[in-house]
Amino acid sequence: MNIGLREAEAFLKNCDNVYILIHQSPDGDCIGAGFALNDILRSMGKKSAVLCCDNFSKKFDFITDVENNTDFTPDTIISVDVADTKLLGKYQEIYGDKIQLCIDHHISNTGYAEKTLLDAKASAACELLYRLVRFMGIEISDYTAQCLYTGIATDTGCFRFENAGAETHEAVADIMRNHKLNYAKINREMFDIKSVGMLKMESAVINVMEYYLDGKVTMICITNELLESLGVDVSDLDGCASLPLKVEGVEVGITIREKAPDSYKISMRSTGDVNVSEICRTLGGGGHVKASGCAMDGNIEDIKKILVEAVRKGMEL
Repeated sequence: MNIGLREAEAFLKNCDNVYILIHQSPDGDCIGAGFALNDILRSMGKKSAVLCCDNFSKKFDFITDVENNTDFTPDTIISVDVADTKLLGKYQEIYGDKIQLCIDHHISNTGYAEKTLLDAKASAACELLYRLVRFMGIEISDYTAQCLYTGIATDTGCFRFENAGAETHEAVADIMRNHKLNYAKINREMFDIKSVGMLKMESAVINVMEYYLDGKVTMICITNELLESLGVDVSDLDGCASLPLKVEGVEVGITIREKAPDSYKISMRSTGDVNVSEICRTLGGGGHVKASGCAMDGNIEDIKKILVEAVRKGMEL
């Protein structure tokens, strides 16, 4: 059931002993939203903790390096920035059918939670959470402000993507007016600094980038063998999905990342009018109009053919 800010406020005021679930392969938005909500609930006198099936990249230590004790029995399960319970990894089986509130901004949200606060026009889950906090009249800490800013900045590509609308800039302006954070340092950590291994990985995949449909589609494949040879940790791959779109004339960029033998995570990004959310939906996934994904199993060459054909059909619509 979709709800508004007032009902979400009532839910948060009446809940306690909360597990906050965020998605696998965690990015800045789900990390920022998860830990921001955690701090907000604690400021309200609630017991809460953040759960994720994957490790966090070291670049998010300034958010995640806080006390996060999960050693209690939850009475409330909340998810943030999770469009589908399939994205919960090992926690899907445990909590997938027990989520009471979902706070999300994905148009492809499957409505799995008892209550869903959803705005597909919001740039990030952190932007929607910011609106909720403002509606509730809660004074947030500098730490929470840092979490929210990071989530909004990362999901908008440092405010370069089309999803960074007027409300997004207004939210960030309000955060910056009321909280003295080192925004330049956060932006540098999120967008400029990369490990040597990451730079080598980018060079390696760019050199073998594949081109389809008269150069309108590019594809890169990141295997575990490649990551191991370059000394790159999986948690450092946040942002690599944008690489295929850096080529002039490209309308759809596809990143294939090996999760296990014959098991792959697909990230799809687009420019112009191509709706990759709809394309990924036909493959069992979803997300945003310009940024979506899915999971696929099988032979990598067969998967590539399926992806290209799905994109071709999507571009013809």
